[in-house]
Amino acid sequence: MSTWKKIAIGVVTLIAAGLAVSFVYAKFINTPDKKLDQSTVDSLLDATAPATTTPATSAPGSTIPATTAPATAPATTAPAAGIDGTWTAGADSILGYRVKESINGFETEANGRTNAVTGSLTLQGTTASAAEFTVDMTTFKSDESRRDGQFNGRIMSVSQFPTATFVLTQPIDFGSVPADGASITASATGDLTLRGVTKSVTFDLTATYKNGRIAVLGNIPVVFADFGIPNPSIATIVTEDHGLLEFVLVFDRTA
Repeated sequence: MSTWKKIAIGVVTLIAAGLAVSFVYAKFINTPDKKLDQSTVDSLLDATAPATTTPATSAPGSTIPATTAPATAPATTAPAAGIDGTWTAGADSILGYRVKESINGFETEANGRTNAVTGSLTLQGTTASAAEFTVDMTTFKSDESRRDGQFNGRIMSVSQFPTATFVLTQPIDFGSVPADGASITASATGDLTLRGVTKSVTFDLTATYKNGRIAVLGNIPVVFADFGIPNPSIATIVTEDHGLLEFVLVFDRTA
C-alpha cells in the first residue's frame, strides 16, 4: 500500500472517529434539562414552603433545586381578603436559558439554570401593577463546565455584567383571580436588560395560585444580536442566532 493511501485511510478514519464522538455526545452524553412547564409549576406549588429564602444555584442537570425540600409545616393559604399586596420571589424560583445547537451536524440543545432570582410582584385586584426582578448571572450552571466557561466569558461577560433585570412597564390584567389550583394566562410587557443592553419585550405567561403561593411560568425569545450577545457558536459547535429565557417564578406573600 502506498504512503498516500495510508495517509488517506488515516484521515478518513480520524474523520469517522470524530463524527462518531460528536454523535455520541450530542445524542447520549449531552442531557439538557426538561423544559420548564406546568408540571414544574405543580411540583413546586405542591411542595411545602421552601426550606430557605436564600437564592442558590441548582445542581447541573436538575430541574427542581435541592432547596425545595419541604419544611416542617405547609405553606399557609392566602388571607380571605384576597391576593392584594406584595409578593416576593422565593428561593425555589428557576430561570434558565435554552439554545439549539449542532455538533458536527448532529442536533442537540444547550441549557443552563439558576435559582438566584430576586424581586417582587404587586397585585391589586385582578391586575399586576408592578414587578421587578434581578438575576445573578454569575450563578448559571449547565451539565458541561466548558459551556459554563464560554457563557461566563465571551458570551455573557458576567464579570462586567453580573446581573440581568426585568422591569414591568405595563400593568398585567389577568381578568380574574384564579381559584386555588387554577391557572390563568396573560401577556406581559417590560424592559429586559441583558449584557448591559435594555430592550422592551412582550411575552405570554401563565399564573397559578395554589397552597397560598403563586407561580408564574413563561419564556422570552431572545435574539442574541439585539442584546449585543456574541453568537455562542465555536469550532464545530454551531448554534442558532436566538434562544429562550425560560422561567418559573414562585412567590410568597410578604405584605
